[in-house]
Amino acid sequence: MSLPASDLILQRMMSLHPKIIDLTLDRVHRLLAALGHPERRLPPVIHIAGTNGKGSTQAMIRAGLESQGQKVHAYTSPHLARFHERIRLAGDLISEPALSALLDECLDANGPEPITFFEITTCAALLAFARTPADVTLLEVGLGGRLDATNVVDSPRLTILTPISIDHQQYLGETLPEIAGEKAGILKRLTPCIVGPQLPEALAVIETRAARLGAPLLAHGQHWHAFEDRGRLIFQDETGLLDLPLPNLPGPHQIQNAGAALMALRHLGQPETAAEAAVTRADWPARMQRLRRGPLADSAPGIELWLDGGHNPAGGEAIAATLARMPPRPTHLICGMLNTKDVTGYMRPLAPHTTHLHAVEIPGEQNTLPAETTATSARAAGIKASTATSVTAALATIATQTPAARVLICGSLYLAGTILRENG
Repeated sequence: MSLPASDLILQRMMSLHPKIIDLTLDRVHRLLAALGHPERRLPPVIHIAGTNGKGSTQAMIRAGLESQGQKVHAYTSPHLARFHERIRLAGDLISEPALSALLDECLDANGPEPITFFEITTCAALLAFARTPADVTLLEVGLGGRLDATNVVDSPRLTILTPISIDHQQYLGETLPEIAGEKAGILKRLTPCIVGPQLPEALAVIETRAARLGAPLLAHGQHWHAFEDRGRLIFQDETGLLDLPLPNLPGPHQIQNAGAALMALRHLGQPETAAEAAVTRADWPARMQRLRRGPLADSAPGIELWLDGGHNPAGGEAIAATLARMPPRPTHLICGMLNTKDVTGYMRPLAPHTTHLHAVEIPGEQNTLPAETTATSARAAGIKASTATSVTAALATIATQTPAARVLICGSLYLAGTILRENG
């Protein structure tokens, strides 16, 4: 079967720069100028950065706004199954013909100049957003913030910083204050910023930058609170209290993601019906997603099968907190990770909740960690571990030995994407 035209163009774009990541805004500004500066013609922008929770927060804001009939553009990365997931135009995923035409246009405008894959595809998204009427544009940062390709909007309507932790040290800095400084690079002069829960050293960096820019902060624990009480989500800010259902996205960490989304909706003047829709209608695949159908689920009908793309220590802690709240059940992990991650740091919080880890390699990923290395890291974190040739083989072994187990496929968004494509 031949590849879609967009896939062929995307393959060409991968060869435009020798590095996958090369943080600078010079190439992006050059291409945007050649395209007529679409970044200056966007519907009002909400720009979201942070280490964990960006996508979930964005999904909740979108659900809330769309419940009120608003048209919402949304940009996110990486994609799971198809590139089209990255660009949502006025509520709908971009079509194949529209994507192919945009990518071709950006290639022509760029010419032979070097540019990274993320940079040129971000420019394509901004061009699509500028040409399609909508009420709001949600931009999720790809990596960091200050030098991320999305950080080209001079006057966003609002910025959001979700929890910041150690990740991508090779690009953002070795310490939490250094990383927070890069993330806080999305703050703009006089533009309000909603700040999710932060460690003190990260918050200090954010507050310093905000003061320098005159950017008002709406910070968790100071200007808004979100917590669970008797099976309900309680949100409170200066305008009053909301008593809402718990988020439909699983895990206690979603309480704070919901809080940031609710603060954004309140700041935008949205009613309580939008707040309720935000927490009950949001859809965000591969974040503790239950797999109930498809070839993989059907192959082990007695297994309770879950999928999560978290891949850093904070992600491991979030998964552990979610597992801790589930009914007791033998829990097996099928885990594949990239060689750029803190594998033991990710696994350590999972150890008390894990019966056994089955390490696999991520199909088609040159930076996958060898299965034996992943298994060794799991043992170092206190988890019994073995290797498997594939997710399918690991699941078959678990189903034979523990047919009523809980199984979580985890460790990488790239592995999650493979599973969604194969189990769709």
